[in-house]
Amino acid sequence: MPSNKSVSDACITQFINCRILRDHCLQREDLWVRDGKILDPEKLFFDEHGYADKCVDCEGSIIAPGFIDVQINGGYGIDFSQACDDAGSGVSIVAKKILEHGVTSFCPTLVTSPPHVYHKVLPQVKVHDGGAHGAGVLGFHLEGPFISLEKKGAHPEQFLRTFSSGGLRDLMETYGGLDSVAMVTLAPELDGSQSVIRDLCQKGITVSLGHSVANMSQAEEAVQHGASFITHLFNAMLPFHHRDPGIVGLLTSDQVPAGRTVYYGMIADGIHTNPAALRIAHRAHPSGLVLVTDAITAMGLPPGRHTLGQQVIEIQGLHAYVAGTKTLSGSIATMDMCVRHFKHASGCSVEEALVAASLHPAQLLGLSHRKGNLDFGSDADLVLLDDTLNVKATFISGEEVWRK
Repeated sequence: MPSNKSVSDACITQFINCRILRDHCLQREDLWVRDGKILDPEKLFFDEHGYADKCVDCEGSIIAPGFIDVQINGGYGIDFSQACDDAGSGVSIVAKKILEHGVTSFCPTLVTSPPHVYHKVLPQVKVHDGGAHGAGVLGFHLEGPFISLEKKGAHPEQFLRTFSSGGLRDLMETYGGLDSVAMVTLAPELDGSQSVIRDLCQKGITVSLGHSVANMSQAEEAVQHGASFITHLFNAMLPFHHRDPGIVGLLTSDQVPAGRTVYYGMIADGIHTNPAALRIAHRAHPSGLVLVTDAITAMGLPPGRHTLGQQVIEIQGLHAYVAGTKTLSGSIATMDMCVRHFKHASGCSVEEALVAASLHPAQLLGLSHRKGNLDFGSDADLVLLDDTLNVKATFISGEEVWRK
């Protein structure tokens, strides 16, 4: 039997002197972890007569669930949309670096690319848990190429595709396979898109609407077929119009099936979305807001020229443009920056800012039974923050993986 009389030989860690985010409130209580999971202390005390083997003094920090970034194109000189023989090592470099920004899980995102890029990259990266080696990979987010020509943004026009072969066949021809795919962004107004949405959802793949000129009824039909996310709300879609709000209208639509939530990504970097627009979205539909970085190769690097898939990107200050244009192409923001800016710009509570980067993306991907919260039995992926939401330390499965 273990020395502390618990039913397991695994080390029990007690985090003390902290405020933990639970049930949307910061609560001043300890957090207990064993075997990488959050432990119910009452069961430990009364059923097992156990106690902690190790104590971590958090010095008054906030403990929140680890951040989850469902849209990140690369960073630190790595471009996920480049066909290379060591795509896995590139993903690993980014996975390691984003630990310092509180990210414990992410979806490597590929922008519109020619088929050979998907065929080369997708088989090299598998879904896997995080650890000291870096944040966990939840699956790829494939943003395009089945998107609108009019709202292509920084996506290269020559590689855009339609569903000309019947839908699922187009996906397989383009991507090569869907085994490690968590999410696909498409334009719901494309002919054949509704059957594709239904097929993807049946495979457990999240469908997001974006880079689109869809009207509201087309967007609502897509949601009724299973779509559940909006890629970077307001960006690369028709602007809100009072007679036909388009995709933006999903935030308050009465045609969303009962029990379903439409989530929406916001790039809260102070550049992609005016603070007033951020406030409008949050106040209209706070439970659907998901913070994303949409970060590109240049995140963590000095200004200059970099790549995003097949495009050359120029960094000017905090702006990322397609070279020679004023077309925004992703961001260089980190997730902790987005959390802080979102709280400042929206006037929301600390708790709301934190759940937008953790619980909501977990719910979107159907992972909230084990990630995005500090419930008993959930994965002990944690971020320690000070009162101004600067990251002090990051833990995955209860083990420290980064400290400032």
